[in-house]
Amino acid sequence: MNSNDLLSALEARGTAQNRQVFARHGVRPPLFGVSPAQLSALAKPIGIDDLLACELWASGIHDARMLATRIADPARTRRPRVEAWIKDLDNHLLSAALARLVSHSPDAAAIRGNFAPSPDEFASTLAWDLVAAAAGSSAGIDDAELERHLAAIAARIHERPNRTRHAMNGALIAIGLRSADWRRRALAVAKAIGEVVVDHGETNCTTPCAVEALRRAARHRSSRSPA
Repeated sequence: MNSNDLLSALEARGTAQNRQVFARHGVRPPLFGVSPAQLSALAKPIGIDDLLACELWASGIHDARMLATRIADPARTRRPRVEAWIKDLDNHLLSAALARLVSHSPDAAAIRGNFAPSPDEFASTLAWDLVAAAAGSSAGIDDAELERHLAAIAARIHERPNRTRHAMNGALIAIGLRSADWRRRALAVAKAIGEVVVDHGETNCTTPCAVEALRRAARHRSSRSPA
């Protein structure tokens, strides 16, 4: 299947209802309105096809770019490509999808380090999603970097762009879930910063309270511990 075939398949699977839903999340045309389930169905038989992913991204169509993040080769998704694709980000759904791909890139650490301080809303959102992904893994991020991120959250979260605040809050929770010691450090930051206000537009989405999320996780782990 070539890129033209896939674009036709995407268009056929789009719905007006999905276009309305995505629009409420800030997605702008060109947009077909293809559900995540349909994207998965299209991506599964393709597997990894890096050239096709690049062609889909170049189309400029939101759904095609979402599909591109599912079939691109993480090993070939290096910093020059990511920096070019980041310039195209204009909504948090695509930013999150690209972050999931980049989290498996050999350049993930360099990308999150470079873009976490960025004033661009979706570039920095992607970077903080990468911090959260790395914090939730068993490797790929060291204690010194985690400390720097906690310090940045404590000092600047409230002055960052809208979706960046949401991603930083998610990273704070992810760091706190690493261990009891990191939970203690993250809880101190969460209490210091207080409520993180994020405008989710005309959606039912919310930004979780980091203090409550970390306390809930602690209670859950305690209840599962052997007596």
